[in-house]
Amino acid sequence: MKKLYWIALMGITWLVIGCSGNTYSKLRNKEDRLIHNYIRRNNIHILHKLPENDVWDKKDYYKVPGYDDLYFHLDYRGDSIYIDSVSPTQIDTVDLTIKRNDIVVTRYKQFALTVDADTLSYWSTLDQAHPYEFYYAITSGVSDGYTEICESIGWHEAVRLMKYPESQCEIIVPSKQGFSVDETTVTPYVYIIKIVRVRQ
Repeated sequence: MKKLYWIALMGITWLVIGCSGNTYSKLRNKEDRLIHNYIRRNNIHILHKLPENDVWDKKDYYKVPGYDDLYFHLDYRGDSIYIDSVSPTQIDTVDLTIKRNDIVVTRYKQFALTVDADTLSYWSTLDQAHPYEFYYAITSGVSDGYTEICESIGWHEAVRLMKYPESQCEIIVPSKQGFSVDETTVTPYVYIIKIVRVRQ
């Protein structure tokens, strides 16, 4: 049923795009301009390699290789002791980085980049009763009814680069690396993501 909903939504979106004279190519070009204008307005400095020792300047954003316009900034590195299944006695003997199929529990803020440079539409899980949790490095499949399958490549890349619970980052995500609804509407987003905890 969910799949039918997304197919119908994509069909309607493409119909609207076709009738309005905006081709997908034009929308992607517009999206590229939105992202680059955001980078310019905020005086963001693009890095092509990760900073050593996790020392990030406020304006340093790492261009994630292999993707167009996917940028990552580490606000702060968390602490591996917040992985639920690890006892304090294991800290020095176990690799505590987040691994495939771990359940990552997050809080986040989401900003849609819009045509108006001064206006951002905003949404936050901080306003919701429950955080957003998903299986790390799993982008398709069936959820267990509570834990999601996160389809956003940008989010998985953010977790890969954050590595530990309690880390927080800011990431600029173009529609192709976002959620399916973002790709359908060709909408780029900025996310501030905090990993609250991890369950293995």
